[in-house]
Amino acid sequence: MKNILIIGGSYGIGLELAKELQTENNVFIASRTNENLSGLDITYIPFDATTDTLDTSILPAVIDGLIYCPGSINLRPFRGLKLETFESDMNINFFSMVKVIQNLLPQLTASEQASIVLFSSVAVKMGMPFHTSVSASKGAIEGFAKALAAEYAPKIRVNVIAPSLTDTPLAEKFLSNEEKREKSAQRHPLKRVGTTGDIAQMASFLLNEKSSWISGQIFHVDGGMSTLLVNS
Repeated sequence: MKNILIIGGSYGIGLELAKELQTENNVFIASRTNENLSGLDITYIPFDATTDTLDTSILPAVIDGLIYCPGSINLRPFRGLKLETFESDMNINFFSMVKVIQNLLPQLTASEQASIVLFSSVAVKMGMPFHTSVSASKGAIEGFAKALAAEYAPKIRVNVIAPSLTDTPLAEKFLSNEEKREKSAQRHPLKRVGTTGDIAQMASFLLNEKSSWISGQIFHVDGGMSTLLVNS
């Protein structure tokens, strides 16, 4: 069985992925809370990615898969954004992720071929108003992932999933009523909002040996938003 570590797996996409992986893998979840984890066949590690250093000694000597889920959605006009907002977004989305990966390098390189899955946003490719802060931090992830994939090939594969708005607790305020949900759905060529299952299925594939010839890629799981015109 593979050893899979999910950073931030107590809700949303991480939780859905843990449910998907638990039967055929040894799943470890490092997150701020163990809420929603009861009944799952996983090992829980208390961990706040923005403030803590992960104690790798309590993990197996080999980590075959790493998924970094913590993130932010700060959508505001640029003129009203303070530098602190950019710093906060960079910290949770990028710098904390870098620290986790650096700490886990010995365990990742001990795997026959480890897989790292990171998360970006459809806004990085499209250029959306009010997304300057989140797009900056998510764009950093995409550039970082390609460089890391090149540096550690073939030992570690690194890929990125770039979703559109997905129905998670993080996006709750943007989907808080039926009108908002319908407007968001209509912006997508496939006419619906993404689910945690949509994203978790892609992440599961990228962790699997079926994707062993894939690395350094950005996968837009976004209902067609980034590449297709919406029918009028």
